[in-house]
Amino acid sequence: MARSDQQTLPVPRHIAIIMDGNGRWARERGLPRTAGHKAGGETFRRIADYCRQIGVKYLTVYAFSTENWKRSQEEISGLMLLLERYLREGLRDMDKNGVSFRFFGDLSRLSPKLRRLCEEARARSSVFHDVQVNFCLNYGGRDEIVRAARAFAADVAAGKRTPESLTEGDFESYLDSAGVPDPELVIRPSGEQRLSNFLPWQSAYSEFVFMDVLWPDFEPKHLDAAIEEYHRRDRRFGGT
Repeated sequence: MARSDQQTLPVPRHIAIIMDGNGRWARERGLPRTAGHKAGGETFRRIADYCRQIGVKYLTVYAFSTENWKRSQEEISGLMLLLERYLREGLRDMDKNGVSFRFFGDLSRLSPKLRRLCEEARARSSVFHDVQVNFCLNYGGRDEIVRAARAFAADVAAGKRTPESLTEGDFESYLDSAGVPDPELVIRPSGEQRLSNFLPWQSAYSEFVFMDVLWPDFEPKHLDAAIEEYHRRDRRFGGT
């Protein structure tokens, strides 16, 4: 169903997507995995633009996980080159698109060039407030929580905090997603039905929609279908 036919359904404020299935998409076509990632990158462009059009305020995407370093060096290098290319294009088109960029994950393992591009994109786009895209780069949910715990422990050691003062809200301020509302909807295409270490803290009350479509084939109609499914859910947050 086209979005224009369902304007009565409000969109979730924050949608998170596990962009999965690029490798399988390429294998089915006899192409190298890098071709799948390139196609997946083009899908991301279309979906990010569509989210902006329909009023999504936050879009968080799983771009590269802490586990992805286990892949071949050729594939990793190809992914990093794609990330660099899309960031450069994002910087080029920033004023036209008006999208704010933020990055979740431990960026220290990325190349200095890529880290500089991430920081430039974050800084230059901070003036835009219509839609924010959060890229999870070298991100793992457990790693994020461990890094947050270490930061809190360091503040305790420095006398800035006490263990007894810690609340859930306080702890969230140490996460990569500090200041970003939790996603209402988490979508995973590709037919897999697991989180794969994606936003475990933030998705505690999210609705999950798993779809049997590979990410490069994901279209706005699939996002519409996921939003429709979201609205069929009864969100009680522990109540009755």
